[in-house]
Amino acid sequence: MTSVTQTPPLTSQPGWFSRAESWLDSKGKGAWIAAMVLGFVFFWPIGLALLFYMIWSKRMFTSCSRKSSSMRRGMHAMRPSGNSAFDAYKADTLRRLEDEQQQFEAFLDRLRDAKDKAEFDQFMDERADKAGDGTDQA
Repeated sequence: MTSVTQTPPLTSQPGWFSRAESWLDSKGKGAWIAAMVLGFVFFWPIGLALLFYMIWSKRMFTSCSRKSSSMRRGMHAMRPSGNSAFDAYKADTLRRLEDEQQQFEAFLDRLRDAKDKAEFDQFMDERADKAGDGTDQA
């Protein structure tokens, strides 16, 4: 007879590199940059290796995908919801906000124009005063 020995299944423990990578990923891009800088400070080949790894694994350029996903969420907000009452309310609110924005921008333009005119009038008054003082002394 043959005896069968049961061997326990192998559990794969992540190595120190995988654990370090996961830890740095959980802390964000700043942790990767700090690790790279510290690598350069203590032993420059480590910093260089981290820099190459960050570029190769595309960890340096992950913020671009966040921007595009937020852009997609913004475009999703403009789609109709299927509820006609809510869609009418949303359209009315957006129209009102656009009108308020245009009115506020027009107000800021008038305010800038008034400030520019006041500064120009002050300059012209000072210039006239200087010209008036110059003729009195001569």
